[in-house]
Amino acid sequence: MTVSSAPAPTSSVPDISVVVPVHNEAGAVATLVAEIAAALDGWDHEMIFVDDASRDDTLLVLGNLKGSYPALRVLAHRSNAGQSRAIITGVRAARGRAIGTLDGDGQNDPADLPRLLMRLNRADAPPQLAMVGGVRAKRQDSAAKRWASKLANAVRQFLLRDGAVDSGCGIKVVKREVFAALPYFDHMHRYMAALVQRDGYLVEFETVNHRPRGSGQSKYTNLGRLYAALSDLVGVIWLRTRRRIEGTVREL
Repeated sequence: MTVSSAPAPTSSVPDISVVVPVHNEAGAVATLVAEIAAALDGWDHEMIFVDDASRDDTLLVLGNLKGSYPALRVLAHRSNAGQSRAIITGVRAARGRAIGTLDGDGQNDPADLPRLLMRLNRADAPPQLAMVGGVRAKRQDSAAKRWASKLANAVRQFLLRDGAVDSGCGIKVVKREVFAALPYFDHMHRYMAALVQRDGYLVEFETVNHRPRGSGQSKYTNLGRLYAALSDLVGVIWLRTRRRIEGTVREL
């Protein structure tokens, strides 16, 4: 695979909009904003942090950062609606040609974003390639958390066969028009590969870095995470059976 260096900003349409859902992550967001800005230096980009009704100072910290980071946009939910809803809020506000997503806890490494974006946009990419997802090489989580994730991924992979061996990895890059057209439901972010493929597009995967959590705490218990990962499988399978691809549309 051949990739090129970052292009110089030449358009009012950003190359990428990075959407980050956050909830009670006051201790992580300043570092994450700085890391995204450094990783995408030279790219035309915007950062969209969506605060999902945090009860700590997350929104205050983000507001104070706006003066130092012109590319930073901050959206806020009045009520807690969950990670998937926060991601969709950011996607609908985004202006970029591609959407990058990161978890708000700082465990995803923003330095991986350019590599995923260049893979998505490479000259020899398949025409239908619409998403490049991350696969965490060395997960920095507890053994119990890794076990629950491994079990959930094995079951969903057996049923969906979408190639996503690490569906819980938060870092991915998706073409904006494809992302915006996906059906919304709670926890949809765990099924991105299957949903993108359902619409007739291709998905590729890239090994990415994973870091220990620096602050805050996980929003899910192991059992809750396992239940959330498996409970929507029937719905996703149903969605896949009900989709019909229209092919190329032409106007007479």
